[in-house]
Amino acid sequence: MESSFDLSFRHHHLLGIEGLQPYEIGHVLDLADSYVELNRQPSKKRDLLGGLTQINLFFEVSTRTLTSFELAGKRLGADVVNMAVQTSSVKKGETLIDTAMTLNAMKPDVIVIRHSASGAVKLLSRKVDCSVINAGDGTHEHPTQALLDALTIRRHKGTLEGLKVAICGDIMHSRVARSNAILLQQMGARVRLVGPPTLLPRGAESWGAESTHADLDEGLHDVDVVMMLRLQLERMDGAYLPSRREYFRFYGLTAQRLKRAAPDAIVMHPGPMNRGIEIESAIADGERSVITEQVEMGVAVREAVLELLVHGGQVTP
Repeated sequence: MESSFDLSFRHHHLLGIEGLQPYEIGHVLDLADSYVELNRQPSKKRDLLGGLTQINLFFEVSTRTLTSFELAGKRLGADVVNMAVQTSSVKKGETLIDTAMTLNAMKPDVIVIRHSASGAVKLLSRKVDCSVINAGDGTHEHPTQALLDALTIRRHKGTLEGLKVAICGDIMHSRVARSNAILLQQMGARVRLVGPPTLLPRGAESWGAESTHADLDEGLHDVDVVMMLRLQLERMDGAYLPSRREYFRFYGLTAQRLKRAAPDAIVMHPGPMNRGIEIESAIADGERSVITEQVEMGVAVREAVLELLVHGGQVTP
């Protein structure tokens, strides 16, 4: 007989980290760990999603996220369709709701969506019958990125609890920053937001971060994880910084600045990197960088999420 503490993974969608309990996050990470090992084998395929259809609907250009979701779906046996929004009816004036209704009529089993507007993914999820995964919506959330970052950290540090994590750079425009801040604090880490005052969003204190620093040298003091963010110039419609050169001078991660962190601190970046702006190449390619490992963890995490949303799973709090 099952214990009363055994709960199924009850989420039909993954729209954000908000709403997930720590034990559910831990379950996703544990399952993803098993996929890491499978993906390192010569034969990587399973048939868990055999006969099911996954649509990747990306309204923004993506390389890492789109490719890893495609690989994840195919390795689990799904029929994967990448919808080219640039050539779709959306470009002819079709609304997101029209698109949702059209796709729903095709009876997919999972839709993975990235959209430039915060809240667009949630809106679409209300109009379809299948599971929906948020692959990034505006400046709101990017849950699978936070999960893969957490998995990368846990594999290096053994735990997330008690770690000091500095999330640095363009906090204002970063959905990665928000999702990571929520997840890491849920799992017992201490988060520090670091960036130029013009790139720290109003109300960042409500994220629950331990502290907010405008000074990178101070912000990196004694942290276990340095998470650099991409400077999202395409989202900036004002004078957020004087120049890229000035940004690197004051907020770029260099070998000298990294000395402020703990001796065994790891360096992360969600990509794509702007080398010489957010981070110098010697650090990005150095022995303390786990940036390429983050890419590997992305496929495993997305496999785990697809399995849990489609098939559920037993989670013990």
